[in-house]
Amino acid sequence: MMNQYTGSDFDDFLEEEGILEEVSAKAHKRLLALQLADIMKENSMTKTSLAAKLKTSRSQLDRILDPDNTSITIELLERVAHAVGKKLRIEFA
Repeated sequence: MMNQYTGSDFDDFLEEEGILEEVSAKAHKRLLALQLADIMKENSMTKTSLAAKLKTSRSQLDRILDPDNTSITIELLERVAHAVGKKLRIEFA
């Protein structure tokens, strides 16, 4: 039996399965969470100190850092970027 996905790319497969947007959102959020964790480590910043800069709770910061939580607003991402001394860049590719 021949593979029906031979010759197509992974995005085509995800689109056909109806999960492209969900998988893409989770991948982007995972990348943002990893980048933020790296920035925090480079700057010796604790979760508690970042939460204080954001004027939020540690539990809210944990949601921001959770790679599976994709319900983060652009406004919140801007606040986080500012709090760690970075700029947020979003683009369509």
